[in-house]
Amino acid sequence: MKVLIIGGGGREHAIAVSVIKSEKVDGLYCAPGNAGIGRIARCVPIGVMEFDKIASFAKEKKIDLVIVAPDDPLVAGLTDVLEKEGLRVFGPRKNAAIIEGSKAFSKDLMKKYHIPTADYETFDSAEAACAYLERADFPIVLKADGLALGKGVLICGNLQEAKDAVKAIMLDKQFGSAGNRLVIEEFLTGREVSVLSFVDGKTIKTMTSAQDHKRAGDGDTGLNTGGMGTFSPSPFYTEEIDAFCRKYIYQPTVDAMASEGREFKGVIFFGLMLTEKGPRVLEYNARFGDPETQVVLPRMKNDIIQVMEACIDGKLDEIDLAFEDNAAVCVVLASDGYPVKYEKGYVINGLEKFEGRDSYFCFHAGTKESEGGIVTNGGRVLGITAKGKDLKEARANAYAATQWVSFENKYMRHDIGKAIDDV
Repeated sequence: MKVLIIGGGGREHAIAVSVIKSEKVDGLYCAPGNAGIGRIARCVPIGVMEFDKIASFAKEKKIDLVIVAPDDPLVAGLTDVLEKEGLRVFGPRKNAAIIEGSKAFSKDLMKKYHIPTADYETFDSAEAACAYLERADFPIVLKADGLALGKGVLICGNLQEAKDAVKAIMLDKQFGSAGNRLVIEEFLTGREVSVLSFVDGKTIKTMTSAQDHKRAGDGDTGLNTGGMGTFSPSPFYTEEIDAFCRKYIYQPTVDAMASEGREFKGVIFFGLMLTEKGPRVLEYNARFGDPETQVVLPRMKNDIIQVMEACIDGKLDEIDLAFEDNAAVCVVLASDGYPVKYEKGYVINGLEKFEGRDSYFCFHAGTKESEGGIVTNGGRVLGITAKGKDLKEARANAYAATQWVSFENKYMRHDIGKAIDDV
């Protein structure tokens, strides 16, 4: 098989590493890819939103499977475009990707089908939103309705903060058109857990749990980012919680989408809050999470191509999804100043130290090839993942491995997995 992966970050590198292990695959391409992916696949300079170019390339190269990894092209309908050209695609169609593309849609879906989530209201005008806030309880959560690179969620501690946030989202368009509508939601407390799942339209098979660290600084301080590190599995995701989620969240979500005429095939990411009253859905994503994928896929025993084809063909019930009985931790190496302002173009040293190691991975996110070697090319540069017999060993291994590589403005959090010590 020839496979084409759409995207160019750490998530896509982790997917590529899994794909290349499949005995079914004898050719791997990535658009646009990055320097790390370029070591195991042929990268082509096509952007993720250049649908016509992607379709033409896939037909020219006789691609057998296209894996669409990022949210933007899924929500904009890349799967539909490629399927019309007779191509086989892993990733939901546009009418199903709306589960991530519109927070108002996903909240309304949960309300209609009694899937446990936070109480909320949706607003189309800043004036109405501010009037509602006058009588709201604080803290409170404000969410831009559309896609905002994982940064369109603001937690506000008082009325003035919330009104300023409404202005920033709806009037100043801090997140562009994503802020045309606004969801205002009750603030939930508890442990956050991420659960990725494969879905074939009717059957859902969950992967191992993970936990992300969104804030830029140690102690969960600073601005929200795309993710500064993850660990898997979550020790807080117990068998009892899993049983509850299977009954009241996972299967009901798949059934709800089918009932709405929006059959979902691909990956659903469940962002959960484990509250005192039980698990609640914080958000849905219509694809693999990043950097969660960088700790989940290295622990998966299955041939990922076999699983993806089962999702496309509606035969996921025939797959026994299995994960290693161990743990993994990922620490993101970022450019100092991320997510606001940072320098690019610094040479990265030490990448060769990961070669030939089974339990250590260096997933490239923001990198590119240059005459002087591989250089930094983004805010999040590398995801350093290590496995271990348990979470503490995996964390120690990951932090040790962060010292193998260096670049001039290297920055990382030093407390990824701190919650492990609370168990």
